[in-house]
Amino acid sequence: MSERREAGQAEMLPGLRASVADAKAKAAATRARKAAEFEPAATDPVARVLVDVPLAHLDRPFDYAVPAKDAATAVPGARVKVRFAGQDVDGFVLARTATSEHTGRLQPLRRVVSAEPVLHPEIAELTASIAERYAGARADVLRLAVPPRHAATEKEPSAAAGPSPAGAPDPATWEHVVHGPAFLSHLGSGAAPRAVWGSAPGDDWPLMLAHAVAATLAGGRGSLVCVPDQRDAQRVSAALDAVLGPDHHVVLSAEAGPAKRYREFLAVSRGARRVVVGTRSAALAPVHDLGLLVIWDDGDDLHAEPRAPYPHVREMLALRATQQDAAMLVAGFARTCEGLLLLRSGWAHELVSTRAVVRDRARVDVVPAEDRAVGSRVPRAAYDVIREGLASGPVLVQTPRAGYAPSLACERCRTPARCATCAGPLVLGGPTTPPTCRWCGTADPAWACRECGHRGLRAPVRGEARTAEELGRSFAGTTIRSSSSERVLTEVSDRPDIVVATVGAEPPAQGGYAAVVILDTWLTLAREDLRASEEALRRWLGAAGLVRPGGRVVAVGDPALPVLQALVRWDPAGFAERELADRSDAHLPPAARLATITGEPGPLDDALTLLDLPEVADLLGPVPLDRAGAAPRDEQRAVIRVPLASGPALSDALGELQRVRSARKLDAVRIQVDPLTI
Repeated sequence: MSERREAGQAEMLPGLRASVADAKAKAAATRARKAAEFEPAATDPVARVLVDVPLAHLDRPFDYAVPAKDAATAVPGARVKVRFAGQDVDGFVLARTATSEHTGRLQPLRRVVSAEPVLHPEIAELTASIAERYAGARADVLRLAVPPRHAATEKEPSAAAGPSPAGAPDPATWEHVVHGPAFLSHLGSGAAPRAVWGSAPGDDWPLMLAHAVAATLAGGRGSLVCVPDQRDAQRVSAALDAVLGPDHHVVLSAEAGPAKRYREFLAVSRGARRVVVGTRSAALAPVHDLGLLVIWDDGDDLHAEPRAPYPHVREMLALRATQQDAAMLVAGFARTCEGLLLLRSGWAHELVSTRAVVRDRARVDVVPAEDRAVGSRVPRAAYDVIREGLASGPVLVQTPRAGYAPSLACERCRTPARCATCAGPLVLGGPTTPPTCRWCGTADPAWACRECGHRGLRAPVRGEARTAEELGRSFAGTTIRSSSSERVLTEVSDRPDIVVATVGAEPPAQGGYAAVVILDTWLTLAREDLRASEEALRRWLGAAGLVRPGGRVVAVGDPALPVLQALVRWDPAGFAERELADRSDAHLPPAARLATITGEPGPLDDALTLLDLPEVADLLGPVPLDRAGAAPRDEQRAVIRVPLASGPALSDALGELQRVRSARKLDAVRIQVDPLTI
């Protein structure tokens, strides 16, 4: 039976193939006839279209004919459908012209998806610069610039801005900053000052940024403020409401739903709002009459885009400030080496508070971890600061790890505790739960050390839940509140509570904290990373900056460490100087331009063979990629290093490599220019 069925199918196949071929031929003939019959637009019948195809060798505009029926809607910035490589693809109209350099017949636009001009000329130019800078495809950058269309929302008109701002910019909020009032004055006069601002402890930085935005708006220009996360965006938004009044700004972030995000984007694109606050997704918002660009805490890794071509918000805003002649403010409690380079080059000027202001705002001390510890690991000096702070307000305790006991070891021989099933690390989720594997989730209540057979466990690293438990025993009757990635507190009152928070989850307190205690500084410094010390200081300054004027800050660690000495002096600028000097001696970023190429050995070898590097380039590797804690993969990584002045040449070489690989359809490799970590 099966043989007869197969024989019958074999007889039918030629007929089926002929029918399919005939249908394809008829469809092609129909398309050709319609293309020949269409009537071109009378004015500017050629549209330059950037197609949404992430292939590097096709990363350029293509000319299409504009039918007369679409002449009024195929405007620059509009979304269109075009025929490309045998299929319908999305695209954006970049411009309309009278002629084309193409000598053959132009394909007509398939249809205009929307006449809404969502890709503005200055943003189109900026996306090209970003793609060139990071050796990526322009189509990938466009996805960051223009959110997905929401048709129902697009039909709604954008509400007009509210009445005139409720209040004028107040230079007094910047009086304690050297040249701060002058900076606001320049913004109000329409100038384009660029500065790197080091915030002092206790600064109400959202309010200060709001007054800078108000000064820019008073001068008739718009502003864009980029912050690391949604909590910071909400703080700045509340400050803008207080200074400008409602309905003068929008908040753009990935957390908003598609309808709301597109509605706010259209309000900016149409000019109904000229002030934007948001996370990295807002960096390319089409603000009309842009006058000020702000990035807060540029060292936070949330500013680095995790998708190709992996741009950083600071670099995107710097490119935008140069192209659109806008002011820029790189702000934060800490200072990155990249921010220092902006100062050294003369591209930006420094804004800092005087030493007298910093000394009056906060007293910072460092105490050794073994100095007469109270309870488990809180030294007597830190204990006293917590007790004194509770007499007048809330106290913040920062700890680097979440959970209860995120790391376990044998109590006798100190051997790390591992799972018997998958050899993953064991953790404790609470005081009464058995040790559980972090990788596979297997509980092991009868665990015994493989080295010595002992069954006792110790926790060399303790999380925020265990810290809160220990402080609750030491400060009976005091409310202990926790804030971590599992549950982030947005704000706390001025009640005398103890707030235990992990890094990045520290909630601001009404009026500021009376005291801030930073625990386990050794663990923060234990990262095997180029930016370990810089990142540690940034985290500590971020917590210490939440203290109220006149408050106390205590860090538990080795007082001899230079990074902790910089914290005591509140000297992020001096630490950045030393850090940059060390990196310059070692030819490491940002004193040098760096790129990585990651992939399997075969494709990586092909990429390195095709790559035409500048003569001054150093090729390091390739070496096997270290994937600690992840599934093993046969991947290698090569690092390419050039002097800073040769950075554009490196980007050009990598961009050409991307185009050659794309044209030859070679296996994929991942290319990152200036990766955040190495």
